[in-house]
Amino acid sequence: MKIFIDSAQLDEIEKAFSYGIIDGVTTNPSLLKKAVDKLEESGNKITIKEYLNKILIAAKETPVSLEVTELKQDKMIEQAKKLYKIFNPVANNVNIKIPVNPSFPDEKGRDFEGIQAVKTISKAGIPVNCTLIFTPEQALLAAKAGAKYVSPFAGRIDDFIRSNNKISFKKTDYFPAEGWEKNNEILEDNGIVSGIDLIAQIVDVFEIYNFNTQVIAASIRNSRQVRESALAGAHIATLPYDVIMQLLVHYKTQEGMKKFTDDIVPEYEKLTRVK
Repeated sequence: MKIFIDSAQLDEIEKAFSYGIIDGVTTNPSLLKKAVDKLEESGNKITIKEYLNKILIAAKETPVSLEVTELKQDKMIEQAKKLYKIFNPVANNVNIKIPVNPSFPDEKGRDFEGIQAVKTISKAGIPVNCTLIFTPEQALLAAKAGAKYVSPFAGRIDDFIRSNNKISFKKTDYFPAEGWEKNNEILEDNGIVSGIDLIAQIVDVFEIYNFNTQVIAASIRNSRQVRESALAGAHIATLPYDVIMQLLVHYKTQEGMKKFTDDIVPEYEKLTRVK
């Protein structure tokens, strides 16, 4: 499974890539706003264009997803082409994020504008990451429209199930992949029992119908969800920096290192010492 960093903080991106295990970057308007606010607070005069150029270069030719902010089909298509034209020449690694359904709650008649935009943009040769996926059928339509990636939001589905059932939680709390049992019933959202279950169902659909679209496990909250995403068959997991930093931590590993160090034979240490 590939690992992307889900961040627009340049320092986090550069640090993560220095570890040699990062395969791409995902951003969104919320992450960019957080990064820009941080820049302004520090008195940095860099423009957003210059800042994005730095991110694209820091990604070392791996995919970087930039998201549209327009909501209507024609505007999303126009904006996607503009983003690609401006930024892809920097490092030839831009993917465009398009929402699977750009309509608001209770809004009617625009449900398919995202899918139509995905189809047009993909046919133009621009790689699309179809985002805000919460059902396997949304992912199916995105794949049929030609999306290179789909991004199911695992953590947000878990939050939705807990909130709907009046279960208090922190976002970092683990949610069982097999679902949450309450009153002897497994809680679910239209047949989805967890974010990991959503990912697994999408992977199954894509394998049955031989889609080339890759599944990006998104909205990942902890290291156990990373493991479960890999077991569910996700092609990619996009992770916040703090989750990446959890992946190598286990008490027994560190305890073992201390014991190995304490047990070093002086003669062996002297023989192999690096000057």
